[in-house]
Amino acid sequence: MPHLQNRPTGSFPFLCTLDIHQTQFFLWEVPTLLVFANFPRISARITVLLTFLIALTFVSPAYAEPPYAKWGRMAMQQTKQHYPHAQIVDYLHVGRIKKTPTTSEETFKLLLQEGNRKRALFVHIEFDNKTEKVVRITFDERA
Repeated sequence: MPHLQNRPTGSFPFLCTLDIHQTQFFLWEVPTLLVFANFPRISARITVLLTFLIALTFVSPAYAEPPYAKWGRMAMQQTKQHYPHAQIVDYLHVGRIKKTPTTSEETFKLLLQEGNRKRALFVHIEFDNKTEKVVRITFDERA
């Protein structure tokens, strides 16, 4: 336990010394000593904080659209045209497959509700890879 010693009479009250391992430190140096005593713990916290902040800078922006967003909007528009009385309750991108060397197909699962009846609708959009022109849109309804 460190020991505080008072300075001679007539000196400033804050000029007490702290005896740590037979080394004299003035009282205003104590906060610095306490920081260095807790350095490993403080260093670990700073490292975690810096790692978190650096990770945040590499996260993609929230406004970036996924590559299938264009096709998802099209699937919803076409579904509204083919099923005008149904409401789209849920939406899921199932995936993209390569149909031929020049075309790909995006598949979406939409959950439709018409009154009390719910049904799943799979929308398949086949398109040209280079021009992104739609080749075919098919609907596969499941109860």
